[in-house]
Amino acid sequence: MTLNIRRIVTSHASDGKAIVGVDKITNNVQQLRSGNFETLLWVTDETPADINGEDPTEVPRDIEPPETGSIFRILELIPGKEAYMHRTNTIDYAICMSGKCEMLLDEGNKVSFNAGDVMVQRATMHGWANPFSEPCQIAFILIGSNEPKNHWHKDDAKVNK
Repeated sequence: MTLNIRRIVTSHASDGKAIVGVDKITNNVQQLRSGNFETLLWVTDETPADINGEDPTEVPRDIEPPETGSIFRILELIPGKEAYMHRTNTIDYAICMSGKCEMLLDEGNKVSFNAGDVMVQRATMHGWANPFSEPCQIAFILIGSNEPKNHWHKDDAKVNK
């Protein structure tokens, strides 16, 4: 595992002026049920987001954000890892930061995903595979979404199919 992510979080001083509240290498790396590793960067419970309060990254989270919120994480796909098929009731913004991997869809279609590529994923059944010899790091921002029409039922969202 090579997750070594510097996280900078701005805040406000008591006089209202902008300051850096956090500037450190993340130490909250956890292994997900998929077998891959992640570091959680931020979570919001709702939109519009509450910008006050404590750091929400101290508590490990599941894949999905709160229903009306968001989650920002960096995932490291370990070399040789098969796809963990799942779907979330979210719109996901994915940015491949380093390495390369493949995103599989439920009918076996696969998309190559390389450093510098971006993807917008709209509540589809998918899995991330890394059949290569190097780790792949992907930044994900997941935002709670309305249930897709005529696609699937919300109760199936967290099932590994």
